Amino acid sequence: MANQQKVAVLGAGVMGEALIVALIGSGVSPSAISIVEKRPDRCSELIGKYAITVASLQSAVSASDLILVVVKPQDMQGLLGEIKPHINKNALLLSFVAGKKIRFIQDNLSGSQPIVRIMPNTPTSVGLGAAGYSFGSAVTQEHRTFVASLLAAAGKAVEVDESLQDAITATSGSGPAYFFAFVEAMVEGAIALGLSREDATTLTIQTIVGSAALLEHSGDSPTTLREKVTSPNGTTAAALASFSNDHLSEIVARAMKAAHARSQELA
Repeated sequence: MANQQKVAVLGAGVMGEALIVALIGSGVSPSAISIVEKRPDRCSELIGKYAITVASLQSAVSASDLILVVVKPQDMQGLLGEIKPHINKNALLLSFVAGKKIRFIQDNLSGSQPIVRIMPNTPTSVGLGAAGYSFGSAVTQEHRTFVASLLAAAGKAVEVDESLQDAITATSGSGPAYFFAFVEAMVEGAIALGLSREDATTLTIQTIVGSAALLEHSGDSPTTLREKVTSPNGTTAAALASFSNDHLSEIVARAMKAAHARSQELA
């Protein structure tokens, strides 16, 4: 934002660090960023890497025009109670907390705070994140422009109605874990066929990375790419038939529905 002065990042875990990188990448000066983090070793690590500062919760919040909340859902209400007496009523609050609705945050603050609800994912840490975001009623056009710029520095993002945030959580928020679980299964399957763990891991990861790059750059849909590699009655067709017989689509849909339901429970 053009008049941005100070930024507070509340929570400096993996996602908090990824957002610090995105902030700097979007043009925010490292000297303007303060983190609130309980672990002294973590604070020292981040100061050394990014030349940011560490502050107490009260001082960071009271001095900041932009506040990024990156805590566990169960810690959210307590945190909001702590910052309520100190937060500037015009400060933009970006919530990266799964399940917590804009109305919940408003009700635990002044009731008119500018709030953006964002569901990121862990590839944000390498600049390849996928996020969904929703705006509260007090958010200005300047806020909207800044948020779009920030999230673009961290990967790709889509604006959605807040009612779809649980679907975002089940798709891109939790999605990396589905992917990693599939990679683990492929590695174990290769080992069962006789490959060493080292070779199985190398080949599986490169296959996945290469396939993702092909999907991104070829311009073809996943369906078209699948069809291109599948010869009639060939080896790939045999594997895909096994997936189909085991109802892969239904398995994935049920898993995503479970994530969706849990996200609703966290609200």
